[in-house]
Order: sequence, then C-alpha cells, then structure tokens
Amino acid sequence: MGHCVQALESEIKQLIISALSLEGVSENDIDASAPLFGEGLGLDSIDALELGLALQKRYGLTLAADSQETRQHFSSVGALAKLVAAQQA
Repeated sequence: MGHCVQALESEIKQLIISALSLEGVSENDIDASAPLFGEGLGLDSIDALELGLALQKRYGLTLAADSQETRQHFSSVGALAKLVAAQQA
C-alpha cells in the first residue's frame, strides 16, 4: 500500500503539471504534503476545476463540486493520492 500511494503521488504530480501547464515546474518542485492552494503551489479555483476534470478522466474519480470534503482531498498531492488509492481499492 505504501508504495502504491507514493507511485500515485508521482503520477498526480505529473498530472498537475500537464493539466495546468505549469511551465518550469518539475515533479521534484512539488511537495506531496504542501498545500496546493494559497501559499503552497498557489493554485486557484479555476486550477481546481481543471485538475478535478483531469483526475476524473484519468482515475474515474467522482468529486462533489464544492464540498468541504472535496476541499480536503485537494489540500495536497498526498491527500489526492490517498483518495485515488481508496477509490481504486
């Protein structure tokens, strides 16, 4: 399980970079436990929508548009990886 989540974190980082066209950002620049919004990666709500769509396409996730729960899942790469792992289990 541990390896699974780490592999997912890596995939999700790549997904974030490609889905949001983050120029000059590499996987190593993204800390899995850092916040994606605000001070961390500094993403905004439009980025969240793009990322949500990319995650739905890639992993078949279904996410409630603007629930507190969804915000928690989007808090970091690590949280997203756990969500994907749980849905795939």
